Amino acid sequence: MAILARGILIGVAVAAPVGPIGLLCIRRTLQGGVRMGFVTGLGAAVADGMFGAVAAFGVQFVTEWLTGHQTTFKLVGGAVMLAIAIRDFTSPPHPREINRDIRTVLGGFAVGLGLTLTNPITIFGFVAIFAGLGLGGDLTSDYEAGVLVLGVFLGSVLWFLTLCAGVALLRHKISDRIFKRINQGAAVLLAGFGVYAVASAFG
Repeated sequence: MAILARGILIGVAVAAPVGPIGLLCIRRTLQGGVRMGFVTGLGAAVADGMFGAVAAFGVQFVTEWLTGHQTTFKLVGGAVMLAIAIRDFTSPPHPREINRDIRTVLGGFAVGLGLTLTNPITIFGFVAIFAGLGLGGDLTSDYEAGVLVLGVFLGSVLWFLTLCAGVALLRHKISDRIFKRINQGAAVLLAGFGVYAVASAFG
């Protein structure tokens, strides 16, 4: 239980900083409710769990492969963020009318998963946290490493569920005009993340 609890705390710590995934979760929750925002966060949580597994099991060749392809990941992730930001900024928001079919749900999950996986900084963040907490030496078996990875996934899921539920409580109290401003502000911030990712690929 202690290892699971530490994994949950790591998952929350990695997921909590407001970044592109957090912005997308907030926007989609405002548009279509908790489910629409949460599936995006769930995709990111799956990616967090995968990165946590790499750090916990010490899969060196995966870390080296990610390091060798950082430029590609930054370009792809940055381009996707810019495309989403442009679409969100220019399209008129309709908070109560979002399409909730299976393609939209799966699309949100794929975006959360893809954007997190194309951010190799996440894996190095996990490695740094694991090293800083001395977790590598504390894990005496693959079972314990698996429990820690499960905790990371659950912590990430818990954070995104809490975020989306909190935003949903305010959703019906926000006017369309304010929602438009929030929508455009989130798009600008997301574009900033995308520009930074692309620029850092050439830095």
